[in-house]
Amino acid sequence: MIRDAVPADVPVLLQLVRELAEYEREPDAVVATEELLADALFGPAPAASASVALVDGQVVGFALWYVTFSTWTGRPGLWLEDLFVRPTARGAGLGKALLQELAQVCVARGYPRLEWWVLDWNAPAIGFYRSLGAVPQDDWTTFRVDGDALAALAAS
Repeated sequence: MIRDAVPADVPVLLQLVRELAEYEREPDAVVATEELLADALFGPAPAASASVALVDGQVVGFALWYVTFSTWTGRPGLWLEDLFVRPTARGAGLGKALLQELAQVCVARGYPRLEWWVLDWNAPAIGFYRSLGAVPQDDWTTFRVDGDALAALAAS
């Protein structure tokens, strides 16, 4: 079963984010707190949305996403920030169901794109995404400014 996340899901969502970080070989990278996640999803100006996957009433996976905008299409789209299903629940179609849910949001809202990143070494995920018709965008390189470099850029 797939449903929209609710405030009571925040603790398990944060736990799943930590499990995802372990899977992605960055176990110490998560600095989010329940309070930050709750505000981002359910605060006065939500920055993101989430759907959860349940098995026997327990949340075992999630998709966290937010609205983007393309100047080329002149329309919004969805950016899938994270998709994760616990290993014990994989193979039951939950990842596909979560992506179907987001595709339905896009279609209902008239958004032409659903996009996300995947780590280059994550062959199982890449194969899964390709099986759904997703196409890698190899012509683009992601850049990031954070930490001291962000502060320096802001101050320059």
